[in-house]
Amino acid sequence: MHIHVNGRNIEITDAIKAYVKEKVGKVVNHYDQIQGIDVVLSVIKNPSASGKHIAEVSCKLNSGDVVRCEESAESMYESIDLLADKLDRQVKKFKEKSLGSDKASIRTEVQEEEAVEE
Repeated sequence: MHIHVNGRNIEITDAIKAYVKEKVGKVVNHYDQIQGIDVVLSVIKNPSASGKHIAEVSCKLNSGDVVRCEESAESMYESIDLLADKLDRQVKKFKEKSLGSDKASIRTEVQEEEAVEE
């Protein structure tokens, strides 16, 4: 699994890159079917804009699906934190959806077998 970090209107320093890999890399602990994660960090240079620091992520899965999310905040580190939390929730939800139908059929088979035995 790879994590690519790109920047728009911002120079990506080693500290930011390490912080992104630390935060976003935790998603792999929840779901092992992730092929790669692409992170794009950007800054809006308009002084009247709110939420100037934007973080976007595309998470490619082995099944061919893509999980995407975007967050904006006043600081880059804050937007990365919000993004990591949101991505974590979305990947957990995707995992539960994909495994949910299999679990339901196993439970019903066990209940049917218990009913037959009684």
